[in-house]
Amino acid sequence: MGIVLKNGIVVNSDSVERLDLRIDGSVVDRIGLDLALSDDEIVDVAGCYLFPGGIDPHTHFDLDTGSTVTADDFTTGSRAALAGGTTTVLDYATQTRGDSLAAALSIWHRKARGNSFTDYGFHMAMSDCKGSILRELAELPLRQGVASVKLYMAYKDVLQVDDADLLKIMRICRKSGLRVCVHCENGDIIQELVREAKAAGENSPSLHALTRPEAVEAEAVNRAICLAEITGCPLYIVHVSSGRAGEIIREAQRRALPVTAETCPQYLLLDETCYEKAGFEAAKYVMSPPLRSKDNQGQLWQALKKGTLSCVGSDHCSFNLAGQKELGRHDFSRIPNGAPGVENRFGLMYTFGVVAGRLSLQDFVSVTSSNSAKLFGLYPRKGVLSPGSDADVVVWDPTRHSTIRAATQQQNVDYNAYEGFEQIGAVQHVFLRGLKVIKDGVIQMGPTGIYLPRKPLSIGEGS
Repeated sequence: MGIVLKNGIVVNSDSVERLDLRIDGSVVDRIGLDLALSDDEIVDVAGCYLFPGGIDPHTHFDLDTGSTVTADDFTTGSRAALAGGTTTVLDYATQTRGDSLAAALSIWHRKARGNSFTDYGFHMAMSDCKGSILRELAELPLRQGVASVKLYMAYKDVLQVDDADLLKIMRICRKSGLRVCVHCENGDIIQELVREAKAAGENSPSLHALTRPEAVEAEAVNRAICLAEITGCPLYIVHVSSGRAGEIIREAQRRALPVTAETCPQYLLLDETCYEKAGFEAAKYVMSPPLRSKDNQGQLWQALKKGTLSCVGSDHCSFNLAGQKELGRHDFSRIPNGAPGVENRFGLMYTFGVVAGRLSLQDFVSVTSSNSAKLFGLYPRKGVLSPGSDADVVVWDPTRHSTIRAATQQQNVDYNAYEGFEQIGAVQHVFLRGLKVIKDGVIQMGPTGIYLPRKPLSIGEGS
């Protein structure tokens, strides 16, 4: 017995068609008209869009930062993702210095296995680049099914990797078919700016943004691109926050360098005035890179529309204001960096992208699903509704309106960065590999997510 979603509007990155969709087992069987067999279940989805399940390429679930652990683990974080229309997450399995890459991945498998409401894969976030680690790196795709590595140019003395190690790692990744994701901020300059601010007795959460100006992102983006040019390694720049960084990326793409990038809803919709909130409230918005001046938003939307930025990730890294962000109440540099967003990414991009006229329906699918699948080795299993693809289907009702509130969210955190934002459209049903995991907006079953091993890039494949 199959399931036929009847009278919907099927949206892919290259098409919008009023068609029915038939699910057979875990995959899409056919898309067309008059698809039902005699014993099929018919679900009337008239007036709704059928989107490929969202893919969030940037989450941090159950991450130990040394001083605390993120408020959302795989259970709560993935449940929130699913509630918002995301059916796959790519989380950062983060190496502890001195440990092997295999040890880090083993820890992340234990965290996720049997606990995830969405399907999931891992990027390997590296902090240690000694010889044995570099030898292990080359084997990641075949042994672990990991096809991407993350490196930090910030967080000096904790996660930051120097240029020489970046060069070595990029050369190995180029040969091994690994895409390199880079957090681009100049950690050395940030450290000095923080030292100066603290020496002057400054301690407001707003100092976080002032000690991480646009220039430290732009400089690091340019430097990472130079290393990609030298090595030929496919580079993916995470959480681009400024139009200035976007222009540098665009210029690299004009020169046919293998450079792609993402931004996040917070940089499209929030701005630096959040740091003017009274008392310690501004700490909610301490994230890296920080929020920028509002004039960057239009530039980032244009960069998404033009394809300079390929994806929208949430960079979900949640910490409660009470008891976690408060660790930095007397020292702004100790405020845990990050904000929640995995639950709202899909709906915000529909509301402020599609409904606001900034993105077409096809663009929306591209930046919330298809491009992540293509860049990170999941396409065409994920990111598209076509025969043979996983039946990850979001039935989206465009007529429903709601207000984002922390009080009603699934995310396990005591605030919402988008509190009070009006959302247009909502999840009606969600299918994950053919399982009806959400019906009429209500989650129907416990964790059913599986690990997604990914294939390495072919030699010469970059974007």
